[in-house]
Amino acid sequence: MAITALPPDTEADIARVTETLAMITPRWNVRIMLALSGPPLRYSELAAKVSWLQNGQLHPKVMSLCDAGLVERTEITARQVTYRHTDRGTALLPVLPMLATWAEEHLEKADRPLSSIEQIEDSLTLLTRRHASAILWVLKSRGEVRGRALARIVMPSSDLTNIYPPLRQLVSDGLVDTDGIGRPYRLSAAGEGLGPVLGTLSAWSAGQPLDQAAQHPLWGHPQAKPAPKQWVSSQSRPAPVALPPARTTGFSPAWHKGDLFSHATTARPKAAIPAGGPRR
Repeated sequence: MAITALPPDTEADIARVTETLAMITPRWNVRIMLALSGPPLRYSELAAKVSWLQNGQLHPKVMSLCDAGLVERTEITARQVTYRHTDRGTALLPVLPMLATWAEEHLEKADRPLSSIEQIEDSLTLLTRRHASAILWVLKSRGEVRGRALARIVMPSSDLTNIYPPLRQLVSDGLVDTDGIGRPYRLSAAGEGLGPVLGTLSAWSAGQPLDQAAQHPLWGHPQAKPAPKQWVSSQSRPAPVALPPARTTGFSPAWHKGDLFSHATTARPKAAIPAGGPRR
């Protein structure tokens, strides 16, 4: 049964991307994935790399990544079990530095330097808002759309006013712009900037090589070859040891050892940060 009034292939594309985001967004999942970027690890070795997680927190998260098909558990003997990425899990890793680059370019500046892993987690939080993917797809394809017309496309079975809370959230997050109440909505520069990320997530979720992202019918830009933005990290949050070299599968993350866990995770101020980009 259709959930939106979009064409079936577009609805399927959105659903696959939404499911992919749901696999990696839960807290600590990305950090666990990155800790496994190397040779197979025994559970105790993995736990040492994410030492701030207690066993009761780590085990269910590892099992959820196994259930999602991103991590595989290998029982060598009754007392020796190892964990590593599946090929699908490894293929997803290049999306992560893309998210960090987008956050560095488009999100408001925090009051302290953020590590790449924090940039990734902030980006994922925005992308997994309810109805966010469908709204972004529609605005990308149609340019400007009024709220009620958008509601008829994104949530045709609901009261039309239900579109406004997620729209207001996306405006607050800086992914969508409008000129005021009753005026059409459109993607902001930050929303447009998500094209390479969403195209790559679409390619991965459809089982295609990631270089097919440039051919995505909506988010693809075949002629565009944006240079990857370098981020700078500084010294360090307690902990995780440097990741071993990633195993070779044709895809490799664009970061360097030590980049990802390089800043203390301190509490952020509750007051809103002055304008300068989309919210975190």
